[in-house]
Amino acid sequence: MKQWLLVLALLAGAAQAREDQVQIHGNAAGTQTITVPEPGVTVADYRFNDRGRGDVIQARWQLDGNGLPLGYEAKGNDYWKVEFSEHFARDAAGLARWRNRIETGETRAAGFYLPANAPPEFMGVLTRALLKAPGRRLKLLPAGEAWLEQGDTLGPLTLYRIGGIEFTPVPVWLDDKGETAGVIDDWFEVLEAATLPRLASLQAAQQAADQAWHARLVQQQTHKPRGALLIRHARLFDPVSLSVRAGTSVLIRGERIVRVGPDADVDAPADAELLDAAGRFLMPGLWDVHQHFSSVDGVFDLIAGVTSGRDMANDNLPMLARVKRFDAGTELGPRVTLSGIIEGIGPLAGPTDVKVDTPEKARAAVDWYADHGYAQVKIYSSFSPALVATVADRAHERGLRVSGHVPAFTFARAFVEAGADEIQHLNFILLNFFPDVKDTRTRDRYTVLADRLAQFDFNDGRFTDFVTFLRQHQTVLDPTMVVLEGLFSGEPARAAPALRPVVQRFPTVVKRRQLSGAVAVPAGKEAVYAQALPGLLRMLKRLHDGGVTIMPGSDGFAGYSLHRELELYAQAGIANAEVLRIATLVPARVLGVEKDRGSITPGKLADMILVDGDPLANMSDIRRVYRTIKGGQVYDPAALEQAMGMTPR
Repeated sequence: MKQWLLVLALLAGAAQAREDQVQIHGNAAGTQTITVPEPGVTVADYRFNDRGRGDVIQARWQLDGNGLPLGYEAKGNDYWKVEFSEHFARDAAGLARWRNRIETGETRAAGFYLPANAPPEFMGVLTRALLKAPGRRLKLLPAGEAWLEQGDTLGPLTLYRIGGIEFTPVPVWLDDKGETAGVIDDWFEVLEAATLPRLASLQAAQQAADQAWHARLVQQQTHKPRGALLIRHARLFDPVSLSVRAGTSVLIRGERIVRVGPDADVDAPADAELLDAAGRFLMPGLWDVHQHFSSVDGVFDLIAGVTSGRDMANDNLPMLARVKRFDAGTELGPRVTLSGIIEGIGPLAGPTDVKVDTPEKARAAVDWYADHGYAQVKIYSSFSPALVATVADRAHERGLRVSGHVPAFTFARAFVEAGADEIQHLNFILLNFFPDVKDTRTRDRYTVLADRLAQFDFNDGRFTDFVTFLRQHQTVLDPTMVVLEGLFSGEPARAAPALRPVVQRFPTVVKRRQLSGAVAVPAGKEAVYAQALPGLLRMLKRLHDGGVTIMPGSDGFAGYSLHRELELYAQAGIANAEVLRIATLVPARVLGVEKDRGSITPGKLADMILVDGDPLANMSDIRRVYRTIKGGQVYDPAALEQAMGMTPR
């Protein structure tokens, strides 16, 4: 340990081997510096800033002749600024021991130790070890196995894809000397300055490989009936009447519902394929109105019965291409409504290239989104309050809705008065009553909640008046309760509450990475913070009872987080049948697609799910999705989970 501390102390004076640039959506966000202070020792200093969040990792490691770690030490903080330290060492007798904030273990088995908190460079370390391994496969410590596929070569750079680490292969670029040239994903890039001019071509090569992988998954996992599809013996939930009809059949042809009625009244066409519901609960497909699609989010939506989603900010052109793949059936995913982000200028601005600071630019941004088929614009935290009305007027002129974070230095009432139709995140409703909390561009917009909730009385006439104000303005709320629960009821070293029912079935390495992002509770504030989520649930119930329209959004791990969002609504005291209406019919109405979605009705799209349970009696049964049907095509969630490397249910 003393040697480790000495190396860190000498880091600033060590010879620099390489400095990589860290980018978020193409915007510079930090650096990764790799040094070799002595033969056989590598030190990484990795840090980035994403609106006040971001990892800081100082790591040191030694490898054996096969590229396997002999020692690894790291310390720093994770994305949510929770501190950690990590240690791994294999002694001369072959005993390996490790300790991190998730686990402690030891083994004499050979294998590549993959740290719980590692800089991106460690993906290059693993790639080089796999290149040396027999069959390019390696056992991982503490568990699992990784394998390597070789992809395109672009000049001196070669693409490798590591399987067994994530749900999809992890791309890593090596140069002709075998050094790490880039680690790039959908929104995050770490690469040398000399490689930056090649970024677009590297991304294109990765995207082609990813799309081929997705296309194979579609072919393996999609069942398309050759003729009609007839569902028999279902308990059908109607979100309009909030009633359930047992012994119901639904006839589907192509992507549309043809007939719905009692089993005895619906004849089976000669070409019909039978799906026996065996008394299972049949309901419209779920909506998740707050997503940021990447990787396999679409797959997990279908696993969870989410057939309609809304993307609330993304890289615009790649997201448009992804929606086309969803719609064309070359990538698994739901139907997607697009909301385009508009941000302001400044050091805490969000990671988007749509940043505006004049009325002309604001209107031009709205026009671009309208021209490209977006249904909505989302204003973000650094946006100028003075320009909200400009965006709202232009958006409404073009037929688009307006929503967002309440921008810094203004409050929810003023945001709605300026023209916002919807507000993301329940915390902004509370902050309406605390004008001293002005700058909400950092994590403070969450961390101040516990103290402020403890000070606030929901029987205060100001709150009742504000609920009336929101109802009269037909303001919609996307509360993302699951995010707030993760912050205030999570534990930094455990998976978020939304994932705890399923995380043990994830691939081992993925499971280790699913941490809650919980707020570090200040000393002496434990009781106050423990009351934060109950207070937020009381607020949600009061808003619902006061007639404010609520739509469910997860803003987190796709699919399973939406299930938890609905469980929290029920926990708040909203009747289960009403929660199911909120998750199906309400978004279809608000977003203007009730003609095609929201209920199981003849003429509508055949988007529905069979649940092996009764969510009217127990909302957690919504997690037991037996089949997902989107546009008449059938998906088996259990088979999809296994395709993602999860263990069986």
